[in-house]
Amino acid sequence: MPSLQELLQKADFYKQKISSARPLAKEELESLDNYFRVGFTYASNALEGNTLTISETKILLEDGITVGGRPLKDCYEAVGHGAAYDFMLGLARQPDMCITEDSIKELHRLFYQKVDAEQAGQYRSIQVYISGTEYIPPAPGEVPQLMGHLTDQIHSSKLSLHPIELAAMAHKRLVDIHPFIDGNGRAARLLMNLILVNSGYGVVSIPPIWRDDYINALSASRCLNGIEPFSKLIAECVIETERDYCRLLKL
Repeated sequence: MPSLQELLQKADFYKQKISSARPLAKEELESLDNYFRVGFTYASNALEGNTLTISETKILLEDGITVGGRPLKDCYEAVGHGAAYDFMLGLARQPDMCITEDSIKELHRLFYQKVDAEQAGQYRSIQVYISGTEYIPPAPGEVPQLMGHLTDQIHSSKLSLHPIELAAMAHKRLVDIHPFIDGNGRAARLLMNLILVNSGYGVVSIPPIWRDDYINALSASRCLNGIEPFSKLIAECVIETERDYCRLLKL
């Protein structure tokens, strides 16, 4: 099994390779953005039990056609995630991007507004529990302070952590805080990509087939009180996505 440093070096090797193909033509960039918009939306929703296939997600996002026989909530999640992806990408491409509590709330609001408009972008006011784990998220009264600390931590760790480690840390911390009533995993993956894209990487999906590895890496990082197991998994996902970029760009 490669070490974290070996994985980070491999990810950076591919990053440089992809950077050599830039700048892309406007039409090619838009085509790639749409390709990863569909793939990332499908994968992130599928990790949470959404039943739409990647083909159905594509039809819904690109043609606006709902899929017969699928739960309405699943369709709302796909449309909302597409809107949150667009916001994430626009924000990530700002050179002076600064991640704030408001930007994290907006990612959640856009994703969740069609599912539950009242709770979209709002910190939870009740205790929540995560099925399949012994971990208990903080009490609701602690959430605002913890989220303020998270945004400070993202800003202060930029120079000390590799961007992939920073993205993994932000993802894990958001899931641990569990600030929203629902949709925390998807908000965390959007936040992770906000950091990665701003740092020059592509949009990274966690394949649904890796769901058990993903949950286990999160749990292992909690038990060890260190981010390395989760950082390694995210680094592997970055590499897989970069290989896909190289395939698409014929590099």
